[in-house]
Amino acid sequence: MAPALTIPSVDEAPLLQAKKNGVDSQTKFEVLENYDGEYRFAPIEEAQVSRAMIKRYFNMMYDRAVSDVVIIGAGSAGLSCAYHLAKSRPDLKITILEANVAPGGGAWLGGQLMTPMVVRKPADRFLTELGVPFEDEGAFVVIKHAALFTSTILSKVLSFPNVVMMNATAVEDLIIREDYQGKQRVAGVVTNWTLVALNHDTQSCMDPNVITAPVIVTATGHDGPMGAFSAKRLVSTGLLKELGNMRGLDMNRAEPAIVNGTREVVPGLIMTGMELSEHDGSNRMGPTFGAMFASGIKAAKEAIRVLDTHQVVNGKIVA
Repeated sequence: MAPALTIPSVDEAPLLQAKKNGVDSQTKFEVLENYDGEYRFAPIEEAQVSRAMIKRYFNMMYDRAVSDVVIIGAGSAGLSCAYHLAKSRPDLKITILEANVAPGGGAWLGGQLMTPMVVRKPADRFLTELGVPFEDEGAFVVIKHAALFTSTILSKVLSFPNVVMMNATAVEDLIIREDYQGKQRVAGVVTNWTLVALNHDTQSCMDPNVITAPVIVTATGHDGPMGAFSAKRLVSTGLLKELGNMRGLDMNRAEPAIVNGTREVVPGLIMTGMELSEHDGSNRMGPTFGAMFASGIKAAKEAIRVLDTHQVVNGKIVA
């Protein structure tokens, strides 16, 4: 692979190691951490702020144009998948795409705008691994606030050096091509800024970008503004005859169906979480989240299986 693009950093100030008082020994910039009206920051030029962001973001885009695994959707299933993948396979380049500005999907709350999160056993073991505290209610556990789970797993996922996330970035289409066996295979994603994707009807043509990857994990949730995207696109491309459409709420049927049904639905595309309920026609589960964790972990295992049983060259499965 070609080396990542490096954008020159003209006049960029050296990194500061600001001390509470006095002059920093490396940079000679006077800084002061004083909360009695004398707080002083190191100097900065506005262009430095722009360059600091731009060069890192676009170097990331340049590098991840070929990824090992792309995860569509940073809800509880997508994040659980990313965590298990990154922990198990630090050699993989994992790229998460989230259409919303704030990652987390529906896992910032429990149900009906109430904050506690209910998780049925044995999925509580994942919470223990993450270090998320909970109250044990016997057959299930309760986290005091769903945001505690979401913020914890987000911080851990983004701390892995092999994981990047592009939020406010929508997947507009799937790359589908013939593979080495002559079969149709999902081989990447077509991306755009979400605000651009939402305004195609109000502006002239605004072409997208692409990311190539041998494995795509789709976790876009059940039907909604951008939900069940990949499942619906499979229908419109002819790779799926019709949607199963999500059935009514039944927690005891829904959760095992989602976990056990997590799989490679077409070559190159692994489906996880509530998107499966639209694809398969399984029940919805409502405000219980254990299946999201377990489905994400199973999706990670499926991704590893696909990668370990195929030959990959420059982001493409060739044998």
